Amino acid sequence: MGCCSGRCTLIFICTLQLVLALERQVFDFLGYQWAPILANFFHIIIVILGLFGTIQYRPRYIVVYTVWAALWVAWNVFIICFYLDVGGLSKDSDLLTFNISAHHSWWSEHGPGCVRRELQLTPDDRTTPEAQSYISVMGCFVDYQYIEVLHSSMQILVALLGFVYACYVVSAMTEEEDSFDFIGGFDPFPLYHVNEKPSHLLLKPMYPST
Repeated sequence: MGCCSGRCTLIFICTLQLVLALERQVFDFLGYQWAPILANFFHIIIVILGLFGTIQYRPRYIVVYTVWAALWVAWNVFIICFYLDVGGLSKDSDLLTFNISAHHSWWSEHGPGCVRRELQLTPDDRTTPEAQSYISVMGCFVDYQYIEVLHSSMQILVALLGFVYACYVVSAMTEEEDSFDFIGGFDPFPLYHVNEKPSHLLLKPMYPST
């Protein structure tokens, strides 16, 4: 397969997925989003596996990547539904942090144009000793949930492209292996027959001279 083939395209897609996954992992770490952090970690591992399989002509690794690409699309669809409050989900819940913290998306306080202000509470407003301040965010050009939806939509688009090209590359590699077997690429007998001496030379009669 040439440099402009589906194999090279799949290598580019896997590389792009690694860049996007690392970028997303950084912001999920900043927001303490533990469920997306774990999902991104597995995603990075599988994409590296698919990239290795594509470079080294390992169809089985690419098949694993293909299955994961479908799962990754489903996961990002769930993330979109979560931030858009679809199907009983709520972006204000602590589902993505496994209910162990009240952190939310990093973009909720650091989005484009957002101004973050920390308001001190009076002693009468404090319900607990830890309630020292209240964080107010104003002036955001884009709400944070739409930024998260945009990230997930981009992940879905690239994953679908990776799925399509991975299926094509696996099919092409399988056809190459089948054609190589058909012409006797793995058959040792032709080499044996080439080196075998003709039997009629051994049976040639000898006549005495008169």
